Amino acid sequence: MKKFIIWCLPLLLSTLVVSWAGLATPSAAEQVAYQPLPKPGAKATIDADHYFIYGFDKQPKLGATVMRVEIFSRNGKRDTSFVVKGSADMPSMRGAHSSGDTDFSLSTKGVYLLPVQLVMPGDWEIRFTFLKSGKPLHRGSYRFNL
Repeated sequence: MKKFIIWCLPLLLSTLVVSWAGLATPSAAEQVAYQPLPKPGAKATIDADHYFIYGFDKQPKLGATVMRVEIFSRNGKRDTSFVVKGSADMPSMRGAHSSGDTDFSLSTKGVYLLPVQLVMPGDWEIRFTFLKSGKPLHRGSYRFNL
């Protein structure tokens, strides 16, 4: 039995090392660059023809809150032809409290809405992806402290 354990030990250790290394490898979604966004309420560029304004419906605190996004063309007309995806997570604990990538809902007033659960105090990040015709045009992130 002792010889069997000694014989298997290197195999077990190499399996653990490979498994551990796999955990540290970032996923494809994490490797995508998200541009830091200006403060909520300021105009942020999507592409040459569009910009957006975002912000929470009220001052964020523990519990549920709603992220709002409004998209406009350069001439100031509201544009609802985009698909907006968003996710919330704590960068210091990436994945532990992630909401996952979720589509914003479009209200009847043309405002994109995403409910966000803020489950603990600390640093948070909301990531936005703006898609048109199925292609991502812009990725941005907003970090804040709760």
